[in-house]
Amino acid sequence: MKNSLFFGDNLDVLRESIASESVDLIYLDPPFNSARDYIILFSSPKGQSSEAQITAFEDSWHWAEQAEREFGEIVRCGNTQVSEIVQALRRFLGENDMMAYLTMMANRLLELHRVLKPTGSLYLHCDQTASHYLKIVLDGVFGNKQFGSEIIWQRHNSHNDAKNKYGAVTDTIFYYTKTNATILNAPRVALDQSYIEKFYRHKDEDGRLYRLDNMASPNPRPNMMYEWLGYDYPKKGWRYERTTMQKLHDEGRIYYPKDKSKRLALKRYLDENEGQIVSNLWTDVQALTFAAAEAMGYPTQKPLALLERIITASSNTGDTVLDPFCGCGTAVH
Repeated sequence: MKNSLFFGDNLDVLRESIASESVDLIYLDPPFNSARDYIILFSSPKGQSSEAQITAFEDSWHWAEQAEREFGEIVRCGNTQVSEIVQALRRFLGENDMMAYLTMMANRLLELHRVLKPTGSLYLHCDQTASHYLKIVLDGVFGNKQFGSEIIWQRHNSHNDAKNKYGAVTDTIFYYTKTNATILNAPRVALDQSYIEKFYRHKDEDGRLYRLDNMASPNPRPNMMYEWLGYDYPKKGWRYERTTMQKLHDEGRIYYPKDKSKRLALKRYLDENEGQIVSNLWTDVQALTFAAAEAMGYPTQKPLALLERIITASSNTGDTVLDPFCGCGTAVH
């Protein structure tokens, strides 16, 4: 299956060609033409119809025979949570384009959960149009305890084109895991210069910058209450045993204040810092402009750096990565 490109309805491909528990990572950026008019997705079949972003997906965006058929499949599926959720959503939303979209997504998410390995994870990329509904569907498919993070990606800077609302400059990426044994190589970014200047204020004789860290135990540890080279132990004892303290001393990693009434501190060197672990707010990955070298003119093209972060974080070399909607092709690339 690796290095394969399938053509057709991804629901059929998933059912016919993708084996259960064969995929390590799933990234999906479903086609959704929300940039035109959010309210249009709530129109009834008899009202104003939405224009599909891609013609091939047009039938999936209206409540018609296909949506009714897929809805019936979900109601009868073995996942009772998803069955109850989509029935409740239909009672709330009615039979409109939004409900057709959620039905299409729920059916495919059930298959995506099936093909994912126990160590695998899924990233669903969406925007504010349906993110709140998709979160409920994902909780039903994966279980709310397998919700990992709601990543907010700032794709644009502030702009002044919004009327009667706040400008939309972010996308949402939902991160879910199949089990608690998932792969996560926590991505890191370089420390901010202002952070370095604020905390790494000390310098060794060889010029290495370092910050001071606490050496006291957070909890009472009677066996760690010992004097060290004339310095009394903290109230709850040291964080380290004597052998470790000796090793840190020999390596020159302990800061000894001249005033022995003051606390010892551990030296944390800047050149040994691997960087800050990335949070769920991603502001350092810039959206593509039409002038960017990798830009191909596709309006919702995602930058390579965004997919590199996700793939590096949640898969290893040789793993199988699946993009069930192909998006703009960035994940495939």
